[in-house]
Amino acid sequence: MGEPMAHHLIQAGYSLRAWNRTPEKLASLVAAGAVPCATPGAAAEGAATVICMLSDGPTCDAIFFCRDGAVAAMAPGSTLVVMSSIAVETAVEEARRAAAYGVHYIDAPVSGGQAGARNATLAIMAGGSEEDFAAVAPLLAVLGRPVRVGPVGCGELAKLVNQIIVAGTIATVAEALLLAERGGASPAKVREALAGGFADSPILQQHGLRMIEDHFVPGGPAKWQLKDTRNALAYAQSVGLSLPVASLVDTLFADMVSHGDGELDHSGLIRELRRRSGIAVA
Repeated sequence: MGEPMAHHLIQAGYSLRAWNRTPEKLASLVAAGAVPCATPGAAAEGAATVICMLSDGPTCDAIFFCRDGAVAAMAPGSTLVVMSSIAVETAVEEARRAAAYGVHYIDAPVSGGQAGARNATLAIMAGGSEEDFAAVAPLLAVLGRPVRVGPVGCGELAKLVNQIIVAGTIATVAEALLLAERGGASPAKVREALAGGFADSPILQQHGLRMIEDHFVPGGPAKWQLKDTRNALAYAQSVGLSLPVASLVDTLFADMVSHGDGELDHSGLIRELRRRSGIAVA
């Protein structure tokens, strides 16, 4: 997702330095005018804003605070915008550590997938001070629709809310399409018939089509969906909440990953439901 997002920033006139753990992935950005960097620190040095799009919290910690890491290279008064999906507690701790360097911090995870990144229509959920958000809002608006939802950590909390809804809806759509199939109806026609009604959703239309076609090239890998449901349940427990539906969905995704489907798109959860019903899975 980071590559199309970076292209939008270049097209909007921003000067961009870029670093990736796999340097070959920078080729299209370099062709578009980005300056490739050998280390995170080299990319961050002198920048007013540093944007991170990485897979998880431990990876972010390593890139920010390692030798040649991003944060130590940033100038006091600059802003680190973390658009990864990480734990709420991780974002709060990263903000504390960044503040020791005089660096402002915004957690701004996104929803919308690769299509949202390509089309600059991402839902961007931001946590941070009002002043820090106002400073980066024009930049984030190039990538989608940024909304400040509260102080540091609240962007990640909003993303956990998003992921609970996404995971639960994927599970429900998968069950519904299996029921249609087993009952003798065409799942494709049922999906068509439901379009525009109360049961319709982007997940029914986009992921439902993936389920019908057995097309599970990610998208959003199931292993990252499981990471997010696990983070959501851990945070819920820390604030004294029981989330029984989310817990059940988390179990489904855990079984999906344990059966070797973790690299498939999260819509591949229908395969796990097939297994539970004794239906052969290719």
